[in-house]
Amino acid sequence: MGRKPCCAKVGLNRGAWTAREDKILTDYIKIHGEGKWRDLPQRAGLKRCGKSCRLRWLNYLRPDIKRGNISVEEEELIFRLHKLLGNRWSLIAGRLPGRTDNEIK
Repeated sequence: MGRKPCCAKVGLNRGAWTAREDKILTDYIKIHGEGKWRDLPQRAGLKRCGKSCRLRWLNYLRPDIKRGNISVEEEELIFRLHKLLGNRWSLIAGRLPGRTDNEIK
């Protein structure tokens, strides 16, 4: 008895996101906010699954994401936190504002 699938996999776009899809997702989130990822694709008119929308937003489109190289101070903090927390990248990234767990890994 698991969770029902978030969407029918048939007819969904896979692979690279287009600039148009990014704009649709960004505009939708500006108006409606984050959350309810399972319903978002249908409401926004995207042919993607909710998980894909969530990951695209969190890892690439959020306006507060820091771009560029990790500073020496950030790197030292990552090493200290990794020693303390192990490979719990989301927790480590949560202590580095603007950095994603993918970037920290």
